[in-house]
Amino acid sequence: MKKIFSLAIIGLLTFTVVGCTRTTETVAQVQDNDTYSTAYDLNNVSFAKDSNGNYTIGRNFNNPLVESDVVLIFRKSGTTNNGSPVWQSIPRTLYLTQGELDYDYDFSKVDILIRAGGTFDPGLAPTYINNQTFRVVVVPASTGKNANLDLTDYASVAKFYNIKESNIKSL
Repeated sequence: MKKIFSLAIIGLLTFTVVGCTRTTETVAQVQDNDTYSTAYDLNNVSFAKDSNGNYTIGRNFNNPLVESDVVLIFRKSGTTNNGSPVWQSIPRTLYLTQGELDYDYDFSKVDILIRAGGTFDPGLAPTYINNQTFRVVVVPASTGKNANLDLTDYASVAKFYNIKESNIKSL
């Protein structure tokens, strides 16, 4: 009986040690310690209408993104009384007199594409498609799972990722 009990204890300890070792190895493999956040501005850009009637703005990144990077895009919707920009995250739907205007985007590791569309021709609302300013923020996906971070709030994103206005690049 003592032999069976001793073997059971040894087996349990072995299982625990092997299980913990494998978990640690898995975590170490997926950590991304060399990626940092980057932000770019697209200042006073206008959407171009393509042959399919879609309004888009496209840009290539200066360097390809890392596979684990995620792109967030914010549209400057105005300024505060002291002149600070007001950033709205996109995708975003604006409810205008003419109908709904949607801003959306997609990205790959080499480029971004911002689209304007909706329930009417965006060309009928030139204020919303001409001379627009966007902030493109590239962040590591692994830290984006933080439950305390609101990815739709530029100020929260900038604070969390330590994005300084002086380090914003043009794209």
